Amino acid sequence: MPLLASLVFAAALASASEPKQIYQMSPQEAGAFITELRRTEPDLRKRIAAIGRRNIGQPYKLNLLGEFPYELHDTLPMYSLGASDCLVFAEHTYAMALSASWEEFFWTLQRIRYKDGVIGVASRNHYMEVDWNINNRWLLSDASSGASYAMRVDRARFLLSQHHVQRAIPVQDSVESFLPVARAMREFSTLEEGDLVEVVSVRQGQHMVTHVGLVVLDAQGQRRLLHSSAPAVREEPFEAFIARTQARPQNGLAGFKFLRLNESIAVPPAAPQPRPAA
Repeated sequence: MPLLASLVFAAALASASEPKQIYQMSPQEAGAFITELRRTEPDLRKRIAAIGRRNIGQPYKLNLLGEFPYELHDTLPMYSLGASDCLVFAEHTYAMALSASWEEFFWTLQRIRYKDGVIGVASRNHYMEVDWNINNRWLLSDASSGASYAMRVDRARFLLSQHHVQRAIPVQDSVESFLPVARAMREFSTLEEGDLVEVVSVRQGQHMVTHVGLVVLDAQGQRRLLHSSAPAVREEPFEAFIARTQARPQNGLAGFKFLRLNESIAVPPAAPQPRPAA
């Protein structure tokens, strides 16, 4: 066999023998993977790390998910395997780790994405601080302290401007705790595999969570950040993430919120889905 042909054959054989990453799987393959991992790995934190790493290289893409076909304000689907943004990556990883089948994953994902699991653009957890973190207290607990910022959330204005949906929702004011960068760098070593890191940035003079990632341990037991960021899902030292972020012009990095995975987790039932108005 000519040398070139031999090299091509060897590369193809090696590629065929390598396990697929989740973003390369069909839903049927992903479901089988979830079932097998649940059977072989009883530790939830280790499942979170294994699932997250099984998506390293997944392409980064914004504006992936919506409520289609349940709602018609856009045509975005309710899950994504082929690509992720930072929150889609974290939500899918948690939902898969908590599940033993594709059907359970899909249900758990919606329980994480929506207040009380009630599907709808108005009940989606749009704001990390006052929606996602609050409505997912059954999964994670905020362990941030040291500094604070005020935020004002106008959901009615957001839904109208971004989704052309009218809802009468009052403006909400909140005061949020966070860890300034120097303190976060010291306390990162106290986090455990599966905990959530939220990046607090200053945008147009306002503090807000703009990025999230998962904590994983490397072979030496060192903590690292696993997250979806352009161009693809990656794993890196926390200090490297901070240095790379601070090197950007007008980076706006203010600090972090740390959310610890609860020790005892039972996915709560979803609230009844309200019947649509006639």
